[in-house]
Amino acid sequence: MKYTIKGDSDCPLLEVSLAPTETIKMERGSMVYLSNVSLEGKMNSQKKGLGGLLGAIGRSVTSGESMFITQASGVGPNAFVGIAPSIPGKLTCLHVGGNTQYCLNTGAFVACDDSVNYQMQAQDLGKAFFGGTGGLFVMKTVGYGDIIVSSFGDILAVEVSHDRPMTIDNEHVVAWDASLDYQIQIASGTFGFTTGEGLVNVFHGNGTVYIQTRNIHNLADALKPYLPQNNGN
Repeated sequence: MKYTIKGDSDCPLLEVSLAPTETIKMERGSMVYLSNVSLEGKMNSQKKGLGGLLGAIGRSVTSGESMFITQASGVGPNAFVGIAPSIPGKLTCLHVGGNTQYCLNTGAFVACDDSVNYQMQAQDLGKAFFGGTGGLFVMKTVGYGDIIVSSFGDILAVEVSHDRPMTIDNEHVVAWDASLDYQIQIASGTFGFTTGEGLVNVFHGNGTVYIQTRNIHNLADALKPYLPQNNGN
């Protein structure tokens, strides 16, 4: 994928250049502008027919992702498309292939090469019960190529090793090496009531976790006192 990240660091825009007949996948509704590019909506599944429909519905219900995905294809010379994520923050490219695959948190996906897909991966019941995102499934990349993910705020790489496991708040996790093992736990006290912290992911193994520096739910809570109240009138 040949791309440029434009704009400032808080609200960047992804511009992807496409050769004739070259295709990428992008998040539904994220197109800002295009030239010599055709857009086509597809079900968010690698399968066709009824199996593809059920797979797309399954992705939407279990992971919070859209049932549909947009394919952008170059149809002429100097083709390009501008793509913007729904929330302000950084954009980062992850290179996938072979044993280097990633799990994605809900809403992290922006765009990827057509040779990259992401599929549902079942979690155990403990993780599904406590997980704030993903539910019974998380999204795992397959294939070879580049995938662009977005964060709320900055995005940082945190290294995990066998002798240094990492505990990270659920709401700050963007993506992580699929080879890492993790458990979802209560941070402290009774569901974190004593410290103000909630659920955390404890990562073990060797690999990288990409985190976002801001928590969108904390922002929403901070803004509530300043928003008009609906009294039912």
